[in-house]
Amino acid sequence: MSHRRQMNVTLLVSTAALISVLISTPAVPLNAQSSYAAPNDGLPNAYRVIPNWAKLPDGRPWGATAGIAIAPNGNIWVIDRCGMQHGCGDSSLDPIYEFEPSGKPLRKFGGGLIVGPHGLFVDRDSNVWVTDQSVSDDQKHGMQVVKFGPDGKVLLRLGRAGVAGEGLDVFAEPTDVAVAANGDIFVSDGHDQCKCPNQRIMKFSKDGKFIKAWGKRGSGPGEFGGLHGLALDSQGRLFIADRTNSRVHVYTPDGKFIASWEQFGRPSALVIDKDDNLYVSESQGELVPNPRVKRGIRIGSVKDGKVTAFIPDPRSTVQGLAVDRQGNLYGVENGNFHSETEHGPRGPKRYVKQ
Repeated sequence: MSHRRQMNVTLLVSTAALISVLISTPAVPLNAQSSYAAPNDGLPNAYRVIPNWAKLPDGRPWGATAGIAIAPNGNIWVIDRCGMQHGCGDSSLDPIYEFEPSGKPLRKFGGGLIVGPHGLFVDRDSNVWVTDQSVSDDQKHGMQVVKFGPDGKVLLRLGRAGVAGEGLDVFAEPTDVAVAANGDIFVSDGHDQCKCPNQRIMKFSKDGKFIKAWGKRGSGPGEFGGLHGLALDSQGRLFIADRTNSRVHVYTPDGKFIASWEQFGRPSALVIDKDDNLYVSESQGELVPNPRVKRGIRIGSVKDGKVTAFIPDPRSTVQGLAVDRQGNLYGVENGNFHSETEHGPRGPKRYVKQ
């Protein structure tokens, strides 16, 4: 082959390779900002915080919680761990509550059915989904994902009651659940404090049949360190809060990796609104290797991951987050259970958009 012909072939191959790279480049950029952007000093804050926004109907104090969601009718559903820190144990109290936006309690249910409530999701049919990350002492309850009707009737269970494991029909500390528009169910399995190998996303059909799973424990590509929250954008892409690795991961509904972002700090919870704005709560700032990371809620876009606003909340221990159609945020606290002096009043917070 002549030198000129060889150059032309090389050029064609290089051009084809470049086109292939451009076509395969994910729509969401990888690491659009570095982790050192996490402090977000100087960014606007259009919210004011209303602590202790909702009170339990029986007058008792809130326990720890990590689950909150907004129903299609605008009401807010919240998990309470029966006044305790880690779970309901042998309590007969109801852990699932519905409130009006004003904070007025409406109904409650779930007593004796959930051991360690963690994640909460309300689907477009107003069904209430709860992840149960604990096992009862008698090993007959817990470690499942439970779908309730809005009246409290159990409609579906995923996992095996009281059984923790690595199989495809069991969980080991499921932390959150999200339901897609077509009914597909996504579950994050493997809390960052789980003494188990599970760090995976599990996908089920709308009738509870297992479809696939992906991920394993670690910090490399396709690996998770501590799964804590899930959210879906308007395109059906799955956003994952990997708290231990201080990353927000983005995947297609079929488990194909798109991006991994570090600019949101150590994410405990995330939620996406109707305009595809992404809200991420940072509740463990002092635990992150980068000491400049601050607690609060970072706001960005699912399109590029750029953080555009920051709600500083130095006492925040928000581990569950929801947003209404007006842009107001609702957060539920976890780590404030032991010290009201340090962290302020217990109970859900409301972040009102001004």
